[in-house]
Amino acid sequence: MRYYKYYLLSIVIIAIDQAVKLLVHFNMEMGVAGQIQLIGNFFKLHYLTNPGMAFGMELGSDNGKLFLTLFRLVAMVGIGYYLYLLVEKKVHRGLIWCVALILGGAVGNVIDSALYGVLLDNAPFNASTPWFHGQVVDMFYIDIWEGRIADWVPLWGGEYMALWPVFNIADASIFIGVSIILIFQKQFFAEKEGAKVQSNPELEPETVTERVANQDIGDSLGSSS
Repeated sequence: MRYYKYYLLSIVIIAIDQAVKLLVHFNMEMGVAGQIQLIGNFFKLHYLTNPGMAFGMELGSDNGKLFLTLFRLVAMVGIGYYLYLLVEKKVHRGLIWCVALILGGAVGNVIDSALYGVLLDNAPFNASTPWFHGQVVDMFYIDIWEGRIADWVPLWGGEYMALWPVFNIADASIFIGVSIILIFQKQFFAEKEGAKVQSNPELEPETVTERVANQDIGDSLGSSS
């Protein structure tokens, strides 16, 4: 049971993520035409597909997409096994819950990349095969700022960009898990550091009795010499 509750959280994240993506795909038009305002003009549902990584980032070329999907599959297995090891080592529960969030998000996006090219027929038109070339479905849009970048700005000058990219449940789950780990890393890893001190007696501080005893032995040796 100690394992199942963490994997159950990952499964719940995957189920919600996939349900929302399918609802958006089958009930919304892509782009501005199908956009739905949730909180004024600030928070919207905006259906688009992302051929690359989380939050709209991409790897160029057909081989880049294939490599990304295969990397996601390997990472998914690695995170799942890492979660098992964390439970075995009985580390801070907060850390385990965060890794479960990350696992759920990773699997959610892997399903899109591996299968959506076939199931939803959304692979790029120039993809060599629809398998492992599916595009990730994104829908949540926080409209902080959107416009054309000034020409003098390095790298992005002249491009039309949004300050906060469109994302999905899987992206949010990964982001929340990683953020909590970074914020509470001292608490999460404090027990492990304490265990190292306890396992190495040489690192433990002397008690008052031990200090006095050591001092008496040193004095007696000094007087005898």
